[in-house]
Amino acid sequence: MTEHGIDIDTRMLAVGVAVTGVAAVLGLAGTVMIGVTLLNAGRGYVRHMEVPPSELAARAMRQAKAASQAASQAGVDAWRSADGSS
Repeated sequence: MTEHGIDIDTRMLAVGVAVTGVAAVLGLAGTVMIGVTLLNAGRGYVRHMEVPPSELAARAMRQAKAASQAASQAGVDAWRSADGSS
């Protein structure tokens, strides 16, 4: 201990900082490798699909629109039949 407080081994501190920095760079590199691998796998999966995702989305949108219109019309019909029976 020095007169100002704790005696820190600066060489050990520098080594710890360096090891932490190297680990951070390796962790980042590993994360990038995982991301690239998953991206390539996803692209390959989409490439081998029989129906492209854009067509699946368009089909689902058309079905949702048709269901929404049918439900709206059923609501209008029910409202009118209830209004007329009073």
